[in-house]
Amino acid sequence: MLSHRSIIGLLVCGWMIVLPLPVCADQPTQQEAIDAMHRAVRFFRKECSAGGGYVYRISADLTKREGENKVGQTTAWVEPPGTPAVGMAYLKAYQLTHDPALLESANETADSLVRGQLVSGGWMGFIEFDPERRKGFAYRVNGAEINDRKNWTTFDDDKSQSAIRFLMQLDKTLEFRNEEIHEAVQYALDACVNSQYPNGAWPQQFRESPHADDFPVLQASFPDEWPREFPGVRYTSHYTLNDNTISDLITTMLEAWDVYGDERFLNAAKRGGDFLLLAQLPEPQPGWAQQYDREMHPVWARKFEPPAVTGGESQGAMRTLMLLYRRTKESRYLEPIPRALAYYRSSLLSDGKLARFYELKTNRPLYFTKDYQLTYDDGDMPTHYGFKSTSSLDEIAEEYELLQRTSPQDLRPKNEAVSPRMSDKLTRRAAKIIGALDERGAWVTNGRLRNYGDSKETRVIESTTFCANLRMLATYIAAMEAE
Repeated sequence: MLSHRSIIGLLVCGWMIVLPLPVCADQPTQQEAIDAMHRAVRFFRKECSAGGGYVYRISADLTKREGENKVGQTTAWVEPPGTPAVGMAYLKAYQLTHDPALLESANETADSLVRGQLVSGGWMGFIEFDPERRKGFAYRVNGAEINDRKNWTTFDDDKSQSAIRFLMQLDKTLEFRNEEIHEAVQYALDACVNSQYPNGAWPQQFRESPHADDFPVLQASFPDEWPREFPGVRYTSHYTLNDNTISDLITTMLEAWDVYGDERFLNAAKRGGDFLLLAQLPEPQPGWAQQYDREMHPVWARKFEPPAVTGGESQGAMRTLMLLYRRTKESRYLEPIPRALAYYRSSLLSDGKLARFYELKTNRPLYFTKDYQLTYDDGDMPTHYGFKSTSSLDEIAEEYELLQRTSPQDLRPKNEAVSPRMSDKLTRRAAKIIGALDERGAWVTNGRLRNYGDSKETRVIESTTFCANLRMLATYIAAMEAE
């Protein structure tokens, strides 16, 4: 099953939503596409938002809502495909069509994030808009004293990073004239820079900047021994690669450098890359762990995340190092990759996948039973977590070889924007999307509300579907305008 992060990646790179519903005319007119887009946006803003923010999915009758957890009518979710992802979809659609209704929608979504920004600088996993419940959180706009209020900026699962990237791009689109948005972004970026450890890493969560003397700069190494049972220690301050936390932060810092031209952000990205160099473990396992303690030893996070070499986030680390090389031309960021590729290729499972966890020193794949006992057997694994990872080693090696044979001055950013072009495929997709709108202006699909104990498929309204279909309609409209 695809994770939310994987779905958002597909949303950015291509079109994935296929709706087996009736289609409209063979070639919708531009006005038909505009009208459908407006209907969908009006419905989504009016019926699916909470304070201008969004969740993952809602039941078709609008009575049940969920992000990563079950939520009520006054709660928005931050983690993609929640609020920042929807805001970015509005913004990208506006950039394609220049339709003012889309910019208004993006501004409304940005306002919800501004109202959810914490005194610590970033965002938690959700934003509460109920006036009484808000009193328990250290939201900046409330002028809240911190005290015991919830004030944990969270980097896990691209939460704060995705909010920052959306607000930055909207700030740029608005030519930095919206003081409230601009100030919120600058505050968040300052918090990112200030929360970085001396070795260049970031924590999973924080509420205050680290004290440098408490965190020595060390090369990663194997501990002499490690506990085979989960110790129950809070893990949020560990140096965290888990869920690509540091990779997302480096990408965000590079984007901030592009938008604002401030060298602090480039330096923060490079320091993050320096941490990835330090975090590569020694032979015979020259890969990366999901998280490290301040001695730079792999350590436990949750009860199903043991100290280990990871086959998942390590691929993200290699991609991030190549991105840093592409942007900085500094060859040191490529140096770890050949050793890591050779190691992970030798560690492939019989099905061509990589284990999420390889035992320290022995390199045996590690799994868990459904009652969370550590084991070498993959026959009784929990289903909520991916204990095996798809291998992208061939693609990483291809990219590495391209970088090796390309002169640094000839390197170009990847994924440069391409102007929309009309095609039969685009027309068919636009027609299907328009025909799939119900009488309310909703795209309803089959799915599951995972937090409500539903064992069978039901009818749901997904933010992922909305974002993909909105972007597709905007692309179609822009392609017709270009003809």
